[in-house]
Amino acid sequence: MSQDQEAESRAPGPGEPENLQLVHLLRAVTVEFGLRQAQFAARNGMHPTDVRALICLLDAARAGEAATAGLLGTRLGLNSAGTTALIDRLERLGHVVRVRDDRDRRRVLLRVEPEAIRLGREFFGPLIDGVLAVLDSFDPTERDTVRRFLTATHTVFAPEAEA
Repeated sequence: MSQDQEAESRAPGPGEPENLQLVHLLRAVTVEFGLRQAQFAARNGMHPTDVRALICLLDAARAGEAATAGLLGTRLGLNSAGTTALIDRLERLGHVVRVRDDRDRRRVLLRVEPEAIRLGREFFGPLIDGVLAVLDSFDPTERDTVRRFLTATHTVFAPEAEA
């Protein structure tokens, strides 16, 4: 996006409520993030859904959640057959491995392989570093406001909100 386009996207349209400007900025960020995900997928012989699946599995690991096929399918809105095909594809690519749960040997968990994590860090690391630099320029109160806004906005878009 050029500087002129960026400035234009921040300016409210005629008669447009100022808060709508923030909605448009959030949309622009999500579109750009989606484009980066698609570039990463293409560069690594993956489908964009594969990237979303890896993100979902890494998020589950960070949250201490059991990363199962059921969790993945629910989070991505896939049926059982689609989830299985996705996991099989990620396994063939060497990005995910199925492992037995130590606590319940009947349950199969999904683990993202270190090489997939390395690829992600290599590609997304500079972007994450840029976002962290932006956040470092905010004081704690501003970061709390951003966190509150993003958390509340995520709640609006979460699948539970559709019910």
